[in-house]
Amino acid sequence: MLPGSRGLFSEAMSWVAGIALMAVAFVYQEELRSLAGIALGLPQAEMQSARSAEQPRAREERRAGGIVEIPAGRNGHFFATAEINGRSVEVMVDSGASVVAMPYEDAERAGVYVKDSDFTARASTANGIARIARVTLDRVSIGDITVRNVQAAVHERGQLDKTLLGMSFLGRLQRADMRSGTLVLQE
Repeated sequence: MLPGSRGLFSEAMSWVAGIALMAVAFVYQEELRSLAGIALGLPQAEMQSARSAEQPRAREERRAGGIVEIPAGRNGHFFATAEINGRSVEVMVDSGASVVAMPYEDAERAGVYVKDSDFTARASTANGIARIARVTLDRVSIGDITVRNVQAAVHERGQLDKTLLGMSFLGRLQRADMRSGTLVLQE
């Protein structure tokens, strides 16, 4: 390698590493904010409230034949309004969640009532280990898609700020894939 080429190659690799680092930071920005909040000793409830205020809600588009398209919000996440047990609940689609994860408040809004003694299970979350109550939702719908008897986890009051539409719903669909910044769900 020529001496000038070595410097050019080194500079190009620095640019590639910088771009890769920025891409990782963008993809994991929520997790990085949580870690920063923990490191600075900020209460998690305040961090979650601040994050939810920043997140735009994408509108889902319905199509015939049990297909729903959800455009990505400006932060790359997919937000929609679902009907859980017939009641509207704002959700974030999260294929990293094994089940539908609900804040205590959303569960109550959906007619799912749990008491302190129901929080017998534990779940690993981005904020650490959480106590959860395992429940079965009668029906979860987005647009023309409906899934019945969906396993879910209700989190203790104040421990989760938004319902996460996880794999106990997504895994029962024929298709859930992303195309050009749009999440396509098919029953």
